Amino acid sequence: MKHWIATIAACLAIPAGAAELGDDGLHKAPWMVETFKDLREDLGEAGAEGKRLVVIVEQRGCIYCTQMHEEVFVEPDIARMLGEDFFVVQMNMFGDVEVTDFDGETLAEKDASRKWRLNFTPTLLFFPEDVPEGLTAEEAAVVAVPGAFSAGMTRNMLNWVLEKGYEGEEPFQAYHARKLGGG
Repeated sequence: MKHWIATIAACLAIPAGAAELGDDGLHKAPWMVETFKDLREDLGEAGAEGKRLVVIVEQRGCIYCTQMHEEVFVEPDIARMLGEDFFVVQMNMFGDVEVTDFDGETLAEKDASRKWRLNFTPTLLFFPEDVPEGLTAEEAAVVAVPGAFSAGMTRNMLNWVLEKGYEGEEPFQAYHARKLGGG
């Protein structure tokens, strides 16, 4: 009986498919890619794999990061999209690992986060297939999504980016409303 109670408690504590915490206190999901954090190289690799580059910025102890990893990113279709359609590079908002920005500047993750004016975790930065020379990640991002959102909104954001909705006249909010309305 104790074995069954322990098994049920374990299942309730960590949802199936949820990311585990790494030594740095950040969630580690199977769809995340470990790189040297050189954004130009990451963009090239993403393109070579037919994927879109996204940088996810998180921090240790972030309850909203946990919410996204335990409730949203575990949705089968969202996890599939993140793995198959996106090249996801993780950054620590207060980390010391070196990052090379699109403009060539190399700095610690925490300094890159300040440079890009990031204030919330998680923040997802989505990039176009090509980034003009000299732009920073902040300038190059086609959309920045700060904070935790529902599975439905996240799913629609991923699709909107894949469909290059940012190039059209329908802003994400209208796209999302249309998708919610079944249109």
